[in-house]
Amino acid sequence: MRVRIYQPARNAMQSGTARSKGWVLEFPAADPREIDPLMGWTSSDDTQSQVRLRFDTRKQAIAYAEDRKLEYVVQEPHKRSVNIRPRGYGENFATDRRLPWTH
Repeated sequence: MRVRIYQPARNAMQSGTARSKGWVLEFPAADPREIDPLMGWTSSDDTQSQVRLRFDTRKQAIAYAEDRKLEYVVQEPHKRSVNIRPRGYGENFATDRRLPWTH
């Protein structure tokens, strides 16, 4: 069984980087999901695929996987560029604007 160690991306509803600093160890699904004929929900007998372990650092996640003799793959995070506006949000309402404010 090969586990995946990665740093989760930020939520699409977030503008900051909260909860994206830690690392996650995730187990793959061993069985495919099945569709319940009555309700139409998807289900699986595999409870291991529901397990997500969170760690503060990548070293801790790798040490856990090596201690349990698990094969692991580390996915490097995609670093986003810093978006710093020169004058920030207040620029929208500044009285000394050089260009007209348009939407």
